[in-house]
Amino acid sequence: MIIVKKSGYLKYKNLKYRCALGKAGIKKKEKEGDNITPKGIFKITKIYYRSDRIKNIKTVIKKIKIKKNMGWCNDPRSNLYNQQIKLPNKFSHEKLFRNDNLYDLVIVLNYNINPTIKNKGSAIFMHIAKNSYKKTKGCIALKKKHLIELISKIKKNTKIKIN
Repeated sequence: MIIVKKSGYLKYKNLKYRCALGKAGIKKKEKEGDNITPKGIFKITKIYYRSDRIKNIKTVIKKIKIKKNMGWCNDPRSNLYNQQIKLPNKFSHEKLFRNDNLYDLVIVLNYNINPTIKNKGSAIFMHIAKNSYKKTKGCIALKKKHLIELISKIKKNTKIKIN
């Protein structure tokens, strides 16, 4: 199990990495846009990556290459809320194909999936951190090399405990 602590550290077996968390800390997530990293135990659903920026990813988790027309819907009015979408799209969303490197590698957690509750929050990812470990909108962010090392070691059934 991957353990994410409010102190801003992630542990998995003998690995320990600094990580950035949501601006509002780790709590019970209330709503879309609250900047909370949700407390709980989550599964990894899939990994997205930029094949033009990261070449050989070693992982047993399902990998999806990020294309320019891919986004993630964060608009509770959409039937595709908290899901990958095709861009352009009239609903509010995040672009997965970004100019910065934050989404070069993204682990999707199963937060608010199956069932998806409108306005409870979307897109809880583990992604690449800014150099300063600047706080996120609710995601967990690590250095690129740490995220690459982590995904090479985790299994399909590895869970993430955020507390």
